[in-house]
Amino acid sequence: MCYMTVLSTDSAEDLGSSSTPLVRFSREMPGVRDERHLAYAHRWYVASRHGCSCGLRHLAAASVTLGFGEPQDWFPEDAVDVEATRQVITLIRRLVDGGAAVDCVDAWAEPSQATTDLPGTVRVRLDTVDDRAFRFFENHRFVFE
Repeated sequence: MCYMTVLSTDSAEDLGSSSTPLVRFSREMPGVRDERHLAYAHRWYVASRHGCSCGLRHLAAASVTLGFGEPQDWFPEDAVDVEATRQVITLIRRLVDGGAAVDCVDAWAEPSQATTDLPGTVRVRLDTVDDRAFRFFENHRFVFE
């Protein structure tokens, strides 16, 4: 099983042109059931250097109450994963600052297999979350403001 992070926006911008060696934005969606929760027409699969979304920062569903937070010494994270996640949130921030609507879903699933229902929507006020503190929450939908 892998993390699958999918994003949608009302912006027609080609996010594929923002791909880097650490993060690839692809129109080819992975086929997770939770893609149905995306609200906007332009949909993107956010893949890390691993080919899935596992190379991004995530909190397991049981740990979501920890919220956003910068990497901590007591819980080592790969610096490359921290940088990859920073690149994703920087792109999302740029889209929202430019007037685009953006949401995403982070699912722990095999492609084409069902996952649990999403427990709800997390509204992310980008003016209150630092790029290094951002992380995805397993089986949650995010709406960026």
